[in-house]
Amino acid sequence: MPARRLELVDPDLCVGCMSCMFACSRRFGDSGLNYSAIHVRSVGGVERGFTVIVCRACDDPSCAKVCPTSALRMRRGGGVTLDAKLCIGCGYCVRACPFGAIFWDGVNDKPIICTHCGYCVDFCPYGVLRVM
Repeated sequence: MPARRLELVDPDLCVGCMSCMFACSRRFGDSGLNYSAIHVRSVGGVERGFTVIVCRACDDPSCAKVCPTSALRMRRGGGVTLDAKLCIGCGYCVRACPFGAIFWDGVNDKPIICTHCGYCVDFCPYGVLRVM
């Protein structure tokens, strides 16, 4: 069975409601947006729409390559998994991601990594995301 992988269906459908972000943060028991591994951002006003920033599940992820402690490991099906016990909080992974899809947990000083669980998909009322 292939690994699950989050995919953007059509970012032009996004209305910026941030339901996906709230859902993702909720995975960690947070009621805000602090721990979301997916971000929605305006690209210049309501007329120009929004962009959705999420891990693209790279087959050869640059974030894992720059991790000095191997805290980020290749995930079957693309992307990475985080072993938080090994992470030293250097932030190299954040700077290495070409999509800007690794976010930072400033409280714990660790990266926030998409696990491709698909929880966010169920909360998007416009079908912007899907799990493959």
